[in-house]
Amino acid sequence: MTQFDEREHAFESAFAHNEELRFKAMARRNKLIGLWAAGALGKTGEDAIEYAKTVVTAALAHGSDDDVYEKLTTDLKAAGVAYDDGEIRDKLRLLMREARDQIMTEVKD
Repeated sequence: MTQFDEREHAFESAFAHNEELRFKAMARRNKLIGLWAAGALGKTGEDAIEYAKTVVTAALAHGSDDDVYEKLTTDLKAAGVAYDDGEIRDKLRLLMREARDQIMTEVKD
């Protein structure tokens, strides 16, 4: 293997690793926002966990933050829960930072 090939392989490996971490952080963030929304919907325990799983699944099916946001707002509205659009978007950003920190802590351990 030439030096160029080795370098290319190293870049590809780093890219794959970073994408895996990004995917894990997004899934964790979606679980966390699902648990937050479950609380707003009055769900606790296993019901809250199951609801969070539906948020993660919805995100996997469509793959966008807008889909997560739409699921949350639709569910909150259907349940008659008052919410603020900005609050949900802020919560998504905040929980993304928290999810990244959690994932990076796990990677270091």
